[in-house]
Amino acid sequence: MLIAVLLCFNSLFATAGETTLAGIPLSELEARVDAIDGKLQGLAHSSLNTGVGAIGYRSDNYKDSDHLEWIRIDLEQTCLVDQIILVPTVWRDLKQGFVADAFPSAFRILAGSEGDTEGHVIVEYDSGLSPLVSIAPVIFPIDPIEVSWVRLEATRLSTRARDGRYILQLAEMMVYEGPQNQALRKPVTNSPNRFFSNAWNPMWLVDGILPYVMNAAQGQKSLPMISRVGIGDNAQISIDLEGDYPLSRLRLHAVGQGDTMPQAYPGDFGIPRQFILEGAHQSDFSDATVLLDVSFTDVFQTGPIMEWAFSETYCRYVRLIALEPYMFKSVNTSGTRIGFAEIELLTDSGNVAVGKPVTTDIRLSSERENAVALTDGNNLYGNILPVRTWLEQLAYRRDLEAERPIIVAELALRYMKQKMYLRWLAWIAVLLAGGIAFSVFYSRMARQRQEVRIRERISANLHDELGANLHAIGLLGDLAKDAVDSREDLIDTVDRIRALTMRTGKAASNCANLLEADGFCEDLVTEMRQDVAHLLGDLQHSFEVEGEQLLMQIRRRTRLDLYLFYKEALTNIIRHSGATRVSTRLIADANFIRLTVTDNGDGLNESVPKALARRARMLRADFNVDQPEVGSGTRINLRIKNRKFGFL
Repeated sequence: MLIAVLLCFNSLFATAGETTLAGIPLSELEARVDAIDGKLQGLAHSSLNTGVGAIGYRSDNYKDSDHLEWIRIDLEQTCLVDQIILVPTVWRDLKQGFVADAFPSAFRILAGSEGDTEGHVIVEYDSGLSPLVSIAPVIFPIDPIEVSWVRLEATRLSTRARDGRYILQLAEMMVYEGPQNQALRKPVTNSPNRFFSNAWNPMWLVDGILPYVMNAAQGQKSLPMISRVGIGDNAQISIDLEGDYPLSRLRLHAVGQGDTMPQAYPGDFGIPRQFILEGAHQSDFSDATVLLDVSFTDVFQTGPIMEWAFSETYCRYVRLIALEPYMFKSVNTSGTRIGFAEIELLTDSGNVAVGKPVTTDIRLSSERENAVALTDGNNLYGNILPVRTWLEQLAYRRDLEAERPIIVAELALRYMKQKMYLRWLAWIAVLLAGGIAFSVFYSRMARQRQEVRIRERISANLHDELGANLHAIGLLGDLAKDAVDSREDLIDTVDRIRALTMRTGKAASNCANLLEADGFCEDLVTEMRQDVAHLLGDLQHSFEVEGEQLLMQIRRRTRLDLYLFYKEALTNIIRHSGATRVSTRLIADANFIRLTVTDNGDGLNESVPKALARRARMLRADFNVDQPEVGSGTRINLRIKNRKFGFL
């Protein structure tokens, strides 16, 4: 025999949610929520009964949980059982609302046949660390098994909300064979119990009266049939089934009063204190057989839905006779009345009274009411469902309502992450836009600075190279005049003019970038010596160099700017100083390049020449001009940090 081992649904869904949702795509989670919402719209709601009535079974109570309490139901025949339903008792909690109360934490259900006193386990249940909270029925599907008795053994009790004592409480225990509850109104025995009351009794465990009101989500609402006050005794309601059916059960739906809390009338309003149900083949009930004889002694025997089983009988016509109608009392009037929301006549295949004609000699309380309401298949909330289907929908709703918050929480977490990512992307976009704007602005400013540098370099090159060369050509021209009587001196002077002219032409063609001029300033020291010879030919001059090998390793642009700086310094000396003696000292080491040019001229009569300052700025060099002796001469000092060796 296959044993159904079931865990508390709360633990099941918590575990499922924690272990499976992380890997499910967002679209599937959203689709699942939509699917759950769609299914919930079609499922019955867990609406609770109100007023006074039977509650169910309650055991003795204890200080601790480890006590064995048992309940046994004798089915009085062998049945092919395929499902067991346990309905918890309901407690109104101040924080959580309505919750299950004292549903056992661990139990097993055994079943056996006549002569088998031990039976075998068909269900085991252990809530673990998550006690049952939902008020919905707990359903245990099992492999069909032939049994004649069922026994529930609670091995670990839970606390009741009222005082925290450990106890076993159940509102109903149902044992299904197909659509029929075979435990309905069958004998119940239980473990020793000192506690009984009007609301708590073992027989209420199988009376078929549940703590719920049938509130289906589908169908049209229907008002109950209620008679006027003073209908007398033996009021009758007849139903023509329009064919012979093997009837075996009657299910009555009481007048629904769930639209108000508290109720305006007791829960047994309109229910006769005694009635009989007759079946016949003839419409005049001349061959009538009594199918059922029911009497009520108090309100605890009534409920929203009441059901009785009787021996299977074929009949076409069914008549309910109120031998003792309900006694109605109010401020203005009193008298006998009866009323029902629906009368169901059941076979093994279901209710055969739906849509069948109803006749009655009862005067109704208002024109809005009609006896047809007794067989229209609807109540105050909508469709009337088979009880098993109804309870399965309540359990399924519980499962979906437990699953939905887990998925919604996962979706909320993912949506929060999406919003966070979007904010990050927005900030990244802003930063990128700012970076692009800054890059555009910086590029534009860099181009402008580059243009300024180019113009400044062109101006400096024109001034320093071409200006100096032209001045030197002028000086050589004067020498040519003086050498007109000496052919050799004249030819030498003209050759020097020609060489200088060619050099000036090359410089002019590359004035924007003298670095492009072939052979220009390849050997810094040699070219500086040549300029000394060209420009200071008639003056006494000296030229000293230290670290010439290091000078060959510096960048060509630095060599060019240093060369032009030196050339401009010589040009200024020739033009403005009136000097007769000039000395040059060029020193290069691993850290600096130092250039010192000294003359014995008249000294500076004004500020530092702009051309020298401009060229020094291009070199990013330290530059100053002073007098070596008070009142005479000029000394030009230039110091360049040697970048070649890693210095700025």
